[in-house]
Amino acid sequence: MNITDDIKYLKGIGPKKAALLQKLGIRTCYDLLTWFPRAYEDQSTLTSLAELQPGTTATTSGTVMNVQERQGGRNGRLSILTAMLGDGTGYLQVTWFNQKFLKKKLVPGARIFLTGKVEYAYGGRGQYAMSQLSSFQILKAGDSPEAQTGILPVYSATEQLNQNFFRKEMQILLGNLPELPEVVPQAIAQRYQLLPRREAFRELHNPPTLTALKTARRTLAFEELYLIQCGLLLLKKQAREGQHGIRHLENSTLVKQVMAQLPFALTDDQQQVWQDIVHDMQSPEPMRRLVQGDVGSGKTVIALLALVKTVENGYQGALMAPTEILAAQHYEKFHTSLTPLGIRVGFLSGRLTKKQREAIYTQLANHELDIVIGTHALIQEGVQFAKLGLVITDEQHRFGIAQRAALEKKGALTPDVLVMTATPIPRTMTLTVYGDLDVSQIRHLPPGRQPIRTFLRLPDRRPLIYKYVHEQLAKGRQAYVVCPLIEGSEDSDLPSAEEVYDELRYGIFYDMRVGLVHGRMKAADKEAVMQDFYKGDIKLLVSTTVIEVGVNVPNASLMVIEHADRFGLAQLHQLRGRIGRGPWQSFCILVSEGKSENARERLGIMVNTNDGFKLAEEDLRLRGPGQFFGAMQHGLPDLKIADVLSDMDILLQAREAALATLAKKSDLSFIVPILQQQYHEHFEHITDA
Repeated sequence: MNITDDIKYLKGIGPKKAALLQKLGIRTCYDLLTWFPRAYEDQSTLTSLAELQPGTTATTSGTVMNVQERQGGRNGRLSILTAMLGDGTGYLQVTWFNQKFLKKKLVPGARIFLTGKVEYAYGGRGQYAMSQLSSFQILKAGDSPEAQTGILPVYSATEQLNQNFFRKEMQILLGNLPELPEVVPQAIAQRYQLLPRREAFRELHNPPTLTALKTARRTLAFEELYLIQCGLLLLKKQAREGQHGIRHLENSTLVKQVMAQLPFALTDDQQQVWQDIVHDMQSPEPMRRLVQGDVGSGKTVIALLALVKTVENGYQGALMAPTEILAAQHYEKFHTSLTPLGIRVGFLSGRLTKKQREAIYTQLANHELDIVIGTHALIQEGVQFAKLGLVITDEQHRFGIAQRAALEKKGALTPDVLVMTATPIPRTMTLTVYGDLDVSQIRHLPPGRQPIRTFLRLPDRRPLIYKYVHEQLAKGRQAYVVCPLIEGSEDSDLPSAEEVYDELRYGIFYDMRVGLVHGRMKAADKEAVMQDFYKGDIKLLVSTTVIEVGVNVPNASLMVIEHADRFGLAQLHQLRGRIGRGPWQSFCILVSEGKSENARERLGIMVNTNDGFKLAEEDLRLRGPGQFFGAMQHGLPDLKIADVLSDMDILLQAREAALATLAKKSDLSFIVPILQQQYHEHFEHITDA
């Protein structure tokens, strides 16, 4: 058997099961081998019935004493099968729902082996029961319950492909497993005490002990993090050493003029980040820097200064934003600030006519524009720069690595690259997410920014909430109301943006202009509403999360978020960041019943902190790294086994090992083919040169 063989050729699978597996992304035997357990059931200890404790999960065994069947449920269609077990030390009541077929097998005298949660039997605290069974087996004559014990893997399964299927097929695969080529250089494997790959896979899927499981998992997590770190570091190395960068001169007249015209002094954080960028731009190596800054921390002014610096040196600059609204906002700000200084600023987006777009293409190619602000339209085929010196990507998590790279290749030179994100993550996490970039952070807000006061209120307070909002709007302020849905649905009782818009427009806000904006609107209609909100013609804007990124209306000081429990922490923080941009005290009101403990905890964190970095750490803790990183960086290989929360020590060791690998030519020639084979498009362009 070859590990790259199609999964349908593995014994017990065939075309039908292979089709089901393909829906899970399992196409080859290697895909199945790396379908890692999501948890384990420790059935290594057999507990006698007398030793069972309510509230615990236990593995036990007993003999069927008697069986009863009854109907239950609202319409009497629920089949309830109850057996009383005994083992000479005590008794246990076990219940199965809608499994009538078991009645023929559960005859008195049959021996059962099972794992489940122990609880008190209905109607009495003296008798124990199990109804939540995670494992159940009727033993054959001569079978020993002790022989069934062990540590069982629990896989992500489906109705058609259950736990028994995955456990059985994994055993077949492990039994036919060929020698697996190692992917970590021998010296590194020895230094970090890693198991051989074949042994690690065996013990992960079929652990003899918890200690062996821990060692196997550590080996494979290290391998995964090490390979990704090698790939990211190689990308970074190639970007710098493989190409000649632009050596910008020291700041001169234009940068100093712009700095002097700023209505505020840069904060200490902004000064430090600007110095990092100046150092990079004046170096002969291409800049590849990420600026992490909380919502409203002042990243845009840093981008403005960097663009002016490249223009002053005779080059062109480009800033790519993820939405038309944000791109247009940047354009207005930059055009107003820079045109009086003789800097030519253009705008490019998909909504421009073909004639308008082609005019911009010509101006860029002839160096008749110094700076262009745009959306994804900047990476379209017709765009080519005469002398591109700086590329800035705003809200990086909305773009993939490939999109960023496409913009960098729009000129004949190797431009400096600046990436900005308002989605802070803990600094050590950037090793995994942005390992190919240097990182700068703006942690503190500019002076004069008042912290936004956040409150959590139950839905029954809505009349009072909107009465207060109306009073504030009457004083000249503006407000947002954010809803989780665009339109109503029979399957949901959540208030939709359209329903809330109608309710407020014809209700308490009948005397004010109310606007509605959501993702399904035509771009021109959406733009018109947003422009009216900017100008203050619209006092209350009802919206979905389309306003999450980059909308800047200083006069907006109020936000109501309906059913706030439906949003993640990072998203809530991004939404809240749309207010608090003017001199007035701003208020964010989270409306939620908050029934689940997780929801109450998340919303409580929002109420108690405005620090995006702290919120990011909590978001990572609550949501887990899978979802968290999925939102951070498109185009990065998924982590299959490593968990950057619990494996931080492994991540740091893997980073250290990857740095050592880059220093050794022999190790690089070993690693690069593995990266290209295992991660395909993610690292297909790297070389060991």
